[in-house]
Amino acid sequence: MEPNATGRIDIDAPAERVYALISDPGVLAELAGEYSGYRWLGGATAARPGARFRGSNRNGFRRWRTDCTIDEAAEGERFSFEVTAGPLPVARWQYDIAPAGDGCQVTESTWDRRPGWLKTVSGPLIGIRDRDALNRRNIATTLRRLKERAES
Repeated sequence: MEPNATGRIDIDAPAERVYALISDPGVLAELAGEYSGYRWLGGATAARPGARFRGSNRNGFRRWRTDCTIDEAAEGERFSFEVTAGPLPVARWQYDIAPAGDGCQVTESTWDRRPGWLKTVSGPLIGIRDRDALNRRNIATTLRRLKERAES
């Protein structure tokens, strides 16, 4: 299945350095456009498959939280997590890293996993009319900030 939103950027930094940035939920919150913070759940202390964290999100004055479960953590290659709101699926976020010249290329993608009725209800509650368009803008912001951080 194709992602609902995706973006790609070349970064003049080693894949391992880039991976260290995106696999740290705290750093990722500093880079992201909507995701703003986290706390580990269930005794987790590091990004590895099965580890869970609660993400804080914001859109203007609106705030909400989601639970995230890391499902892939392949150093220098891929980092991904599934997002839920209680028992309901919300999204999948994935970061793929591939060699490119002296650095790497990062592709950030997301899949909207919400049931249709949840899309109808959640959009107005969090002030988002077009989730896919907003995710494309947020991905562009995250990737630009990631590039700046990794190359500095």
